[in-house]
Amino acid sequence: MKHLTQITTVLILAIFMVSCSNGQNKPADGSIAENVNVEEFSKHTDQAQILDVRTPEEWNEGIIEGAVMANFYEADFETQIAKLDKSKPVTVYCKSGGRSGKTMARMAELGFKEIYNLNGGMGAWKSANKPTVKP
Repeated sequence: MKHLTQITTVLILAIFMVSCSNGQNKPADGSIAENVNVEEFSKHTDQAQILDVRTPEEWNEGIIEGAVMANFYEADFETQIAKLDKSKPVTVYCKSGGRSGKTMARMAELGFKEIYNLNGGMGAWKSANKPTVKP
């Protein structure tokens, strides 16, 4: 009986943790900062500013059409992203999702209202056979 109670407790905690960690950050001010998959990301690219935070070398391998570059590693990175319109949606990506995830969090702190980070980055985009263009 004790073993069954422990298993039940673990399952309840696991369900609670999964339901609370859905990859989204919805601040109290109503803004949106979400990690999204390729399909969800592509739904937003038509009406959003598209931000590529990869290096120039990565950028030259191909970009999502309409993207602007702000190299995550540059000293003026924050100045570059501050040039975007905070009131308009932003989609952000990098090579695998790490740099763009950090960028999304920083943009939320800076007051951007709607930000979507591409989970898996350009690797996921290409794996889904989504189009890229040469800059």
